[in-house]
Amino acid sequence: MLDSTARLTAIRDALPPEGLFADKEWRIAAAPFLIDARLHKQLERLGHRLVLFARACNELYFRSVAGKAPAWIADLLDRGKPADLIALGRRRETRAALPLVIRPDLVLTEDGFVLAEIDSVPGGIGLTAWLGQTYAAFGTHDILGGATGMIDGFRAIVPEGRVLISREAATYRPEMQWLARQEVGTAVPSGPPSDATLRTAEDSHPYLLHVEDAETITAPCPHYRFYELFDLPNLPARALLASPEVTAPFKAFLEEKLWFALFWSRPLRDYWRRELSERHWLELQKVIPFTWIMDPTPLPHHAVLPGLEIHDWRELAHFSQKQRDLVLKISGFSELGWGSRSVTIGSDVPALQWTAAIEHALADYPHHPWILQRFHKARQVEQPYFDPATGEPRTLAGRARLCPYYFVLDGKAELRGALATVVPADKKILHGMKDAVLAPTAVA
Repeated sequence: MLDSTARLTAIRDALPPEGLFADKEWRIAAAPFLIDARLHKQLERLGHRLVLFARACNELYFRSVAGKAPAWIADLLDRGKPADLIALGRRRETRAALPLVIRPDLVLTEDGFVLAEIDSVPGGIGLTAWLGQTYAAFGTHDILGGATGMIDGFRAIVPEGRVLISREAATYRPEMQWLARQEVGTAVPSGPPSDATLRTAEDSHPYLLHVEDAETITAPCPHYRFYELFDLPNLPARALLASPEVTAPFKAFLEEKLWFALFWSRPLRDYWRRELSERHWLELQKVIPFTWIMDPTPLPHHAVLPGLEIHDWRELAHFSQKQRDLVLKISGFSELGWGSRSVTIGSDVPALQWTAAIEHALADYPHHPWILQRFHKARQVEQPYFDPATGEPRTLAGRARLCPYYFVLDGKAELRGALATVVPADKKILHGMKDAVLAPTAVA
């Protein structure tokens, strides 16, 4: 068994020359993040439920479009999106298409975990693959997915390893370069992969054909879409980029966070119970936080917002700090929709800032719906890491976000790895930062 100095050296030596995140640093974990067998089993079951949930969301949208479900559902999910993107999402060829990578953001709580959101165009695939490969080599822990689980999962959904990544996502380009090199099986330990595997989405693409009519597409174009759909006007070959072979599919409605609010919608209860089954519906209720859509439409005089017991959203401004254990964030289709850019935690900001956030969300409703969620405090954990100044092993008392990666193969979700982000205990937003520890997950 390697001592701590040798282990740190091995980890640093394994880092690719270009790094894994551009201009980002993190604390190196001295050991994997450990979970018990019970949580591991819960994660295995969660993947199947999230596939069922995605399938039910897709079906509900198309029923709404066809007039077989309330029209307000599709109207709400299409808010602020250009007509051509809406049309691409409704194409007959891709009606059943779903994301082939599903990554939920899980907040570990005293009672288990809570789903903060679900990302169908996630970063961290390459990083988590590298972490799994590097820490599995020590042979001391049972790494989720093993040494190659993430790499094999990605290869199964994108056989030629083609990745189109936007300049907006440039931070993640190094990790995808590393992953693309593993994909094509090259023996070159560093340097960029072939142009046929990793391309900048804004540039011209030698393996894409420019076509005028999206309905005439017949040639497959398998690739991983690492760009947000609000970036689409900046990209060439827009129609073929929406080929059925692309993952995640060009369905902006599936990438809205407000699906959690629809899950809790009383008029839709019977739909979810039927589509998910009673058992899976009840299990998802345990992990999906109660969510509201910040719809400024006045309520009837006798009505209140469920769970908040208020008649008007502006009453939120008068909540005490303890009552403001609530999270406000944009639902999607915006440059503010990822990386916690739009997140406001009510109990963590002054009353004036909280009031301003509420007013902004209500005013933005016609263009970009916002959601309000219950805030669930993460439990404290301990994670060993290497002090970046001395290289000595230390222990961080912090809070953890767990990101399991499910690859959907033949309609079934396979858990191939999980990234743990452990931040100092005083941080409420569990996101990557300089003083966070990033670690692969292992079963204790």
